[in-house]
Amino acid sequence: MKIIITKNYEEMSERAAGVILGVVKQNPKAVLGLATGTTPLGLYAKMISDRREKGTDYSQIRTVNLDEYKGLPKTHEQSYAYFMKKNLFDGLGITPEQTNIENGTAKDEEAECLRYDALLEELPRDIQLLGLGSNGHIAFNEPGTPFSSGTHVVELAESTVKDNARLFEDISEVPRKAYTMGIKQIMQAKKILILASGANKADAVYKMVKGEVTEQVPASILQLHPDCTLIADEAAAQKL
Repeated sequence: MKIIITKNYEEMSERAAGVILGVVKQNPKAVLGLATGTTPLGLYAKMISDRREKGTDYSQIRTVNLDEYKGLPKTHEQSYAYFMKKNLFDGLGITPEQTNIENGTAKDEEAECLRYDALLEELPRDIQLLGLGSNGHIAFNEPGTPFSSGTHVVELAESTVKDNARLFEDISEVPRKAYTMGIKQIMQAKKILILASGANKADAVYKMVKGEVTEQVPASILQLHPDCTLIADEAAAQKL
């Protein structure tokens, strides 16, 4: 695993943008695996600024997202489909037809997971962006998730619900289940870029990089990926 330590969140976002833009400019038809949450917001803002200033073309790019809350329609302000449209896709001129995400309101859970599995087979990702959960989760693959997992519905850990509650008016509104891309599929990406910011991620960063590879720390599997880069600010990397 390549490790880049930056002074702060701003520099982390700048370095991450350089990695993603390098992929896009090398391959204008790249498939980007994307993530939600607060960690990539700075990166996404820099990608939008780059397009505005330099005209980077995303017309042939395709995207695949990691996860979606179960029960939220894509028009809901806290759905990940809405998050991506608001914080990245509109700013890059990416159309809905170029994007892929699980259907949070699908009536048949199993059929939706199989649909997304098949889609991921058709769209091998040139790069997969990840955030790191404070308990070591990647996407919504919580501790104990088998490394062999495909797309599945997960009961969110209480720590994850609490982490995400800041985005809702009340913690009672946070969905307790989500669709998530499996660890097996994350590992199939050609490149992986994982971001970590803040002292609350320091334990997870240490376990991911220095700990044993164990399903109790899902991110630890990234030690085995042939092309994985961690960009962490000093606060998140303090225990390395």
